This record gives sequence, C-alpha cells and structure tokens, in this order.
Amino acid sequence: MKVLVIQQRYGIGDMLIFLPYLKAIAEKNNVKISLLAKKTSRSSDLFIGENFLDEIIYLDSTNDGISGFFKLSTLIKKRKFDKVYIFNGSIRYKLLAIFAGIKNIYQYPLFTSKDIIFQTAKVFTETHVGKVISTEPHLLLKSEDVSNAKKNFNINKQTKNIILGISASGPTKRWDVENYIKLASQLNDYKKCRFFVAAGKNDIEIVNNIKSSKISAFCITMEKLSISSILPIIKSCDLYIGNDTGFMHMSAALGIKSIGIFVDSPAYSYGGYSKNIIPIVPEGETVKSTTHDTLGKDNISLDEVFKNAKKILD
Repeated sequence: MKVLVIQQRYGIGDMLIFLPYLKAIAEKNNVKISLLAKKTSRSSDLFIGENFLDEIIYLDSTNDGISGFFKLSTLIKKRKFDKVYIFNGSIRYKLLAIFAGIKNIYQYPLFTSKDIIFQTAKVFTETHVGKVISTEPHLLLKSEDVSNAKKNFNINKQTKNIILGISASGPTKRWDVENYIKLASQLNDYKKCRFFVAAGKNDIEIVNNIKSSKISAFCITMEKLSISSILPIIKSCDLYIGNDTGFMHMSAALGIKSIGIFVDSPAYSYGGYSKNIIPIVPEGETVKSTTHDTLGKDNISLDEVFKNAKKILD
C-alpha cells in the first residue's frame, strides 16, 4: 500500500495545522505516507523527529503551475500510489491524480475556498478514517536534541525563558518592535527573563533594533539558526509571545503556551485549533472578526499582552 497526501499551502503554520490529519491518515492505512508540499512549508525541518513520513515530494517552480503539470504527474505515476488524499478543492490536483493512475482519490469538495482550514481538514479526515480527531497538533522531537539545546544555550529554571516572535510575513501583520522591547523590559522587571528572538534572515533591521536596545543584554537572536535548530530551543522555553507567524505555530505544536498577536490575519482560523494559543486581537475586534485587512497593529494593548504573559509565568 502506497499513500500520497497533497497539502499545498505555503506556510509553516499551515503545515502544522494539518499535522494531526497527516498522522491519522498514516495510522488508518498502516503505512508511512508520501507528502506533496511546497518548500516554503519547511516540512523536512519540521518533521525531522517524526516517523509517519516516507518521503516529501516538493512543489517548486519546475513542477508547479500549468507548465509543470505533466512533469509532476509523471513523477507521481512512477511511484505507483494506491491512494491519494487531497487537502484542497482544486481540479488541478484531481486531474493530477487521474493522470498519475491513482485509483482511490479522496478530495475536498471541488472549488472549496475561504474555509476555516482546521475545521475543513478535520471533517474531511474524520470521514475517511472513521474516528474523531483532535485539532491539536503534537510535534515530536528527539530528546537528545532538546537536551543539547538546553545545555548549549544554558536554558534552566533559574530564569523564565521566552520566545519573542517578532517576525511576520508582512509589515501589516507585525506588532511594532518597540512594543516588544517595552514588553520584554516590563517582564524582566517582573521576573528574571531571557528572551530568544525568533526571526529570519529578512528581519535583520528588526533584529538590529533589538540588539541596540536596552533589552539586548538578556536576548539571544536566532536569525542565523535553521528551523531544525530552533525547534529544540522553543521546546525548552516557558512561553511564546509574538505575531501570527510560523514560530507561533511551532511553539503551540511543541506544547508551549503561545500568546499570538493577531493584527491582520484570521485569528480564529489560525488560533482556534489549539488550546496552547492565546489570541490577542486589536481593541474593538473579536477573535472571529479579526481577519485579513483588519490592519490593527496600532490597536493592540501592551497591558493586555503583559497581563496574559504574567498569568502564564506565575
């Protein structure tokens, strides 16, 4: 039995939201699955400690889109899959499965769009595996990697270790860095803290603001670390505070309480799937009203974030 799962969304957070359903399909079929995914999902880094995957087939510029359709279908046909589960309603992937000769095709209703992604995935997967599935992802890591992270970064219980997720996919989704500096200063006055600044190579200007600020002495920035190196650090920490970004979803999937600051993205879709995510939304908005084009980065209460952080740290 060979099983392919197609999950083509771009983000790290998207892939982690689908994690319970990928595992459920692997368990139902009693096989390790093959996953068709975009490179931007960083699946190989995220799932380095997992054992439900046989391989990852990446969608990239050479095999995505119309021009890459036949190349991709040939690639998949060679693997002789028995089943495919398609986590979207695109006719393209239905045709892809047919051209690849896969006999058992399970897919969202065609043209599904503007859905709450974790709810649609849950209903779809439960229908085909015959049991109730929790929406809560549980990302596994190797215990020795976590131990090494604690040793290498001197992470211990003498301080509160906090991930600051200052990165975001765009400026409208990013709470201002000065707010994070003020928040970190207040938290360090409240309890002795160390902050691990989660950011990518494109966030150098923001990282430099942190490095030149008054909180630099108790911050470690991670812009040069790989995702697979950052995961054990997150697992070793007490709390995540930051924007709705991949780092928030990694933290939640690793069992870390995560204060997610939603200013311009769907707070319910990307926060409602996990009990570990505490969503903070702009004043005057609700979790369900905060979505794309809310543009609320100037309407997040610093006091509200601080109050929620204190509750978790106490």
